[in-house]
Amino acid sequence: MEQLPPPIRRLNESAISLIAAGEVLERPAGAVKELIENAMDAGARRITVILEEGGLRAIIVEDDGRGIPPEELPLAVERHATSKLILTDDIPDLLNLDYLGFRGEALASLGAVSDLTISSKVKGAETAFALTVSAGKLGEVVPTSAPQGTRIEARNLFYNTPARLKFLKTARSEFLAVADTVKRLAMSAPDIGFTLIDGSRTALSYPPGTGDLFDMRLRRLAEIVGADFVENAVSVEKERDGIRIEGMTSLPTFHRANGMSQYLFVNNRSVRDKTFSGALRAAYQEFTAKDRFPVTVLFLTLPGEAVDVNAHPTKAEVRFRDAGGVRGFIISAVRDAISGVGHRVSGHVAQATLKTLAKETVPAPQVEAALAAPSSPPPQAFLRAQPSAPRFSFSSFEKKAYPPITPVSPPSAPQTVLANPEPVKPAPPPVQPEEADNRDIPPLGYAVGQVHETYIVAQTADSMVIVDQHAAHERIMLEKVRDGLKKGGLARQALLIPEIIDVGEAGVALFAEKATFLLSLGLLIEPFGLKEVLVRELPAFLNKENIKKLILDLADSLADDSAGVNAVEEKINHICATFACHHSVRAGRKLSVPEMNALLRQMETTPHSGQCNHGRPVYVSLEKKDIERLFGRK
Repeated sequence: MEQLPPPIRRLNESAISLIAAGEVLERPAGAVKELIENAMDAGARRITVILEEGGLRAIIVEDDGRGIPPEELPLAVERHATSKLILTDDIPDLLNLDYLGFRGEALASLGAVSDLTISSKVKGAETAFALTVSAGKLGEVVPTSAPQGTRIEARNLFYNTPARLKFLKTARSEFLAVADTVKRLAMSAPDIGFTLIDGSRTALSYPPGTGDLFDMRLRRLAEIVGADFVENAVSVEKERDGIRIEGMTSLPTFHRANGMSQYLFVNNRSVRDKTFSGALRAAYQEFTAKDRFPVTVLFLTLPGEAVDVNAHPTKAEVRFRDAGGVRGFIISAVRDAISGVGHRVSGHVAQATLKTLAKETVPAPQVEAALAAPSSPPPQAFLRAQPSAPRFSFSSFEKKAYPPITPVSPPSAPQTVLANPEPVKPAPPPVQPEEADNRDIPPLGYAVGQVHETYIVAQTADSMVIVDQHAAHERIMLEKVRDGLKKGGLARQALLIPEIIDVGEAGVALFAEKATFLLSLGLLIEPFGLKEVLVRELPAFLNKENIKKLILDLADSLADDSAGVNAVEEKINHICATFACHHSVRAGRKLSVPEMNALLRQMETTPHSGQCNHGRPVYVSLEKKDIERLFGRK
């Protein structure tokens, strides 16, 4: 017999509160976020968060804000009671929000799933008042002793919701989640002081900033994300059609193994958004390896009607009215920022090199001891274990033909024999040591030699530069091809025998529709019957053996409605990168000093020449003082 479903019935207020609390408060970090946002909305200048067992036993948030009047304390813990919404004919305006909180659910949810105590004192009042809430049941408002502001204490979180409680992680994991929340909120408000205490330990402490907003943000980012990020990042600033973005993003060679260090603030609200992460991947596509993530902190400001912050109960997600436009705006702003770095690479590349070298360097005391110790023959067992070596004599050494060692000086007229070289100004003649201070040395210096026919060694006024010749020329070639695209299209070359390719009826229609755009990419393609196209011209640099594969790939890209023209451009970029890789100076090729200097000069004038097409650094710069430290000279 078929079992009938139970009848529809109303849930009681207790059940409704528990369900709602589970949506708003997923873990201690969610509770801390809501309480800190309330404190920020109340005008607090200092906010302190105290945890016991990572928030599992207790969460305490103290602030010096305006406080809550005693007559409003019972209302503050009711569901959907708030002072932060503008009402027009009892209809809330959810588009123009001046506060971080607006749903009126945080305190009510905390009161439903914990033992909650609120103590508050408004400015100018003589007495503070407190209210307790346990499992949704309100106590009496009573006088208490407290400074101006509000203190909220929530103990035994989720004690009455076992299903939620069993999904909480360890105290350490919950603490780390709270710490990340505090950091994000502290970045959005550098003028507010934040303190996080875990048990008896002060885990985080950020004093309130002073000065203009830019300086405050810079100092706060150095405190939270790290001074190395500030030193290896560029400013992002762009405004268009009422949308503004500002912040900092790392150099392409400064990156992390995951995206945890990517922060987006929309109208000063910390959010996690797939549009943002996707835009960053697109912006760094040609500069960073796929498994590496740039470090970025961006503040996006746009009109309230252009974004919906009420998309999720936790307000951690937003919906953009024009998600594609916002994505393109972020990509454009980030690309503009990193396009100006030229051949600059992040300082951590050199630091990593120094650490590697330092591991192989024998400490000076050990060297001195080894030199002072009398030499002793190795153990017989060691001698027996070694293969026999050829006998050495001075006569055999003298007979071997070694090329004479000659000093290398900057060339007076570099020979531009590299593929497609740019005109290079003649380097100045050799300078005597006493004249060196007045010499105008280029940023990457002058080549002094080549190592393993792969790496160029150059010298500047105060450093040594080591360049990967293939990676450097690969980037130069790629940027030349891109520059050709920007200047009206790539040079085309007509095929002696046009290629006929079957792309299907849909493909023929797509190629006809995009004919003008494809022509700018160096492709002249005409319909040829119902299912075939005639390829008459190709970009001059392309290998003619892969015409069919190229056209079929382009047909697939054009057929992808979600990708549109961007997919075609990415395909062309990929083709250009492949061409650059195979048509650049290879590792293992011996270069003359003029060739090496010509390559260095081209690097100095080529955008993004600090990293190769795959995101790796092109060169490492070691300052003279760092080299001296390796040898114990300083």
